Amino acid sequence: MDFAQLRADLTGYMPDEGIERVQRAHEFATRAHDGQTRMSGEEYIEHPLHVAAILADLDMDADTLAAALLHDVVEDSDVSLDDIREHFGDHVAELVDGVTKLTQLEARTRVEEQAENLRKMFVAMAKDIRVILIKLADRLHNMRTLRYLRPQKQEHIAQETLDIFAPIAYRLGISRIQWELEDLALHYLHPEEYEELALKVPRARKEREAFTNELISILRKSLAEVGIEAEIHGRAKHLYSIYGKLKKQDTEIEEIYDLVAIRIVVDSVKDCYAALGTVHNIWRPIPGRFKDYIAMPKSNMYQSLHTTVVGPEGEPFEIQIRTWSMHRVAEYGIAAHWRYKGKATGDEDFEKKLTWLREILEWQNEAPDPHEFMESLKIDVFSDEVFVFTPKGDVIDLPADATPIDFAYRIHTEVGHRCVGAKINGRIAPLDTRLQTGDIVEVLTSKQSRGPSPDWLKVVKTSSARSRIRGWFKRERREENLERGRTQLRQELRQSGLDPDEVLSESYLERVRRRYSFQSDEELFVAIGYGGLTAGQVAGRLRDMWEEEHGDTEVSLDTSAIKERLPRASGDQGVRVKGIDNVLVQLARCCNPVPGDAIVGYVTRGRGVTIHRDDCPNITRYLDDEERVIEVSWASVDAKYYPIQMRITAIDRPGLLSDVSQTVASFSTNILDAKARSTRDGKAIVNMVLEINNLEQLAYLKQRVERVRDVLSVERVSHSHGEG
Repeated sequence: MDFAQLRADLTGYMPDEGIERVQRAHEFATRAHDGQTRMSGEEYIEHPLHVAAILADLDMDADTLAAALLHDVVEDSDVSLDDIREHFGDHVAELVDGVTKLTQLEARTRVEEQAENLRKMFVAMAKDIRVILIKLADRLHNMRTLRYLRPQKQEHIAQETLDIFAPIAYRLGISRIQWELEDLALHYLHPEEYEELALKVPRARKEREAFTNELISILRKSLAEVGIEAEIHGRAKHLYSIYGKLKKQDTEIEEIYDLVAIRIVVDSVKDCYAALGTVHNIWRPIPGRFKDYIAMPKSNMYQSLHTTVVGPEGEPFEIQIRTWSMHRVAEYGIAAHWRYKGKATGDEDFEKKLTWLREILEWQNEAPDPHEFMESLKIDVFSDEVFVFTPKGDVIDLPADATPIDFAYRIHTEVGHRCVGAKINGRIAPLDTRLQTGDIVEVLTSKQSRGPSPDWLKVVKTSSARSRIRGWFKRERREENLERGRTQLRQELRQSGLDPDEVLSESYLERVRRRYSFQSDEELFVAIGYGGLTAGQVAGRLRDMWEEEHGDTEVSLDTSAIKERLPRASGDQGVRVKGIDNVLVQLARCCNPVPGDAIVGYVTRGRGVTIHRDDCPNITRYLDDEERVIEVSWASVDAKYYPIQMRITAIDRPGLLSDVSQTVASFSTNILDAKARSTRDGKAIVNMVLEINNLEQLAYLKQRVERVRDVLSVERVSHSHGEG
């Protein structure tokens, strides 16, 4: 092919200045590709010339054809994008840049399962839809010359064409490119079936030619009688469409009657419906086979009336009825815009069509079908999605403004939970970075990760990531709440003078569960742990049940009798009870007060006075009970040690407990008890009961333990964890 042939195609619709611009692009591309050849042995310039010719057949504008001629020069020669911009302006340079990026994208990933996202990404990366049209024409010419490649390469490119490019052509309504791409792909993917159809279908069409001509003659006469001007002709179905029908219906070519459909093209929408009435007056319509794509257009802007009727010999056949403008859209699709761009109303009408297209796409996106590209493809200028790569080349689609955290949870829940950082295009980036289409994202994970941060909920965009983060916190807190609730209830029972091991029997717990509508003991304890139910409420119920069976053991607690009824002390706890000497005093295990803590005393049955920190939840609820709350203070007792509980949270690793214990022991601090457990997210929880002299010693010890490798936090526990 030479430029003279292309010029002849352009002369019919393009002004002279446009043709001159295209010619300059051809001369520029010829110099850039000088000495380069294709696999066929042809000079390389043949390829861009054919691509431009395909677009000229769609009546595309001069900028598009110039970009088509130049679309490979940046990648295949030493010509830069700035050179293109200097000689042909910004618009052509942007089109060439867009096609170059799509070519790089095409080469980056070859995963067939990613076809759906690749189709979306191809369109999303094109700032100007003409980039896609050039890419489609480029693929069409490559398919026409596919015979020069080795068979394995042919099959791969044909499958990619069927998965990605033909659906895009359909989506944009360019049926003439779609059909040829599908037929060429079928030729290389299923050569035997293709050859069989290529022989049988024309023969079958020829056999039906007389029948079709008879139908057209009847229609032409009937429409003329009612004053409708129309062009009528037979439209042959393309081979891939027939192949699909044969596979779907599991039938033979001889049993397919609609190898040829009759198309009626009229001047107005009114004539469309009038022609439909005429058709149904002549032949009986088949129920359920009428489709009004004029009132309800397809998502690719296609409009026509379709009806299937029973012909004179009892054979069904299809008739399509449309206006000339509908016919142009059906043939050219979105490319029809550039064909009629010169008209004053063209742009406004085009924008309306694209607005409608956007709304349809957004509506369909609510329930996407992964097998139907028409229900999920989005165009960048209308898009609310970004498309990014995994390091292996898989494409992940995410909402606009999504972050690496969203990406991590899309890969896998555990990847999200263990995420500690991210690389974007090979560089470390903050986890709240907004991803852009085309980014290559790598998630950095660690088995020692502390799990998701509550702050992540403020930056993630996907509901799936948000729900998984919340689920993690719910599970983690459930374990803590379960332990906390069980401990609080046991402590409450002890302070009521009851033995938890006796009271927390199945018979009692079952009655309490039934009272509060819980299915299991664990649910009851969790509710106490997170505050949905108080330990005092449940302990009160259990105490009532116990006393019903064992009698009321309540003691009188009037002030005058306290001194006589309280047990005498058997040892010094370093606490003075105001107004009472030598009384039994015990330090509450729930809050483990030490000298320096503000404290308060509480009279318990048979166990003297229990000393609590004044902020202990177990005492604050009784502060209004003046008869049982007693003023107490620390005595001046030197070298007295008090048990406290410390909880250490750390990244789990071998030797952790040993390192913590050695640090504590180095202060000559006695460890009364130590328990450790691992959590699902790779953390370790160490609960230690230590003997401490005062608050100052405790604060210093906390600081030293916090310096132990992998320790995340050290806290004094108000309630005894792990008790029971």
